[in-house]
Amino acid sequence: MYFTDRTDAGRQLAARLEHLSDQDVVVLGLPRGGVPVAEQVADRLGAPLDICLVRKLGVPFQPELAMGAIGEGGVRVVNDRVLRETGVSDRDVAAVEERERGVLRERVGRYRGARRPVPLDGRTAVVVDDGLATGATALAACRVVRARGAARIVLAVPVAPHGWPARLGGEVDEAVAVREPEFFYAIGQFYTDFSQTADEEVIACLDRGHAAHGGAARQADEDPRG
Repeated sequence: MYFTDRTDAGRQLAARLEHLSDQDVVVLGLPRGGVPVAEQVADRLGAPLDICLVRKLGVPFQPELAMGAIGEGGVRVVNDRVLRETGVSDRDVAAVEERERGVLRERVGRYRGARRPVPLDGRTAVVVDDGLATGATALAACRVVRARGAARIVLAVPVAPHGWPARLGGEVDEAVAVREPEFFYAIGQFYTDFSQTADEEVIACLDRGHAAHGGAARQADEDPRG
């Protein structure tokens, strides 16, 4: 095991990102498990914390296998290799996407409430998750933040398979991982405690970030572009 839990993973990851402390950074966690990791990074960098909402499109008969992902703003990423290997039809993909779009809309309301996203125009966006497996969700997240005007994108995770930046197709400016093991089965194998992150914990993290960076949050509330 590399990490006790997501808080420990976040602290270890934050130590790898200190070179960003002099930049205009916004830290964006991927709900749910990426948010407690991102909170530690935001605290270490003294940066505002926000979320980047994306949903994995799981293969219907093997939901844990990502055949793609969707994000806010209509972003959609499909893994053609997984589709070929599993034989999933266009109709099945559309059905899964329709369902996940509904979940995405519901979570936008649940997590953001009345708050607008923190503005990203011209800033460095640090996209954080609790690990990277296929990369589909992270790729969707990076495209979302690029579309929102981020000048530079850093994708940061505690653990990812060896050689993982090659999977990102040039979508990020910097890729950072604490560990890159050769033998990678699932993200949870590298955590002592990888229990599911509750919605209440996500909201609590965001509330603490809002309180710590009220100025940035107010700017987001007032910015009509958010």
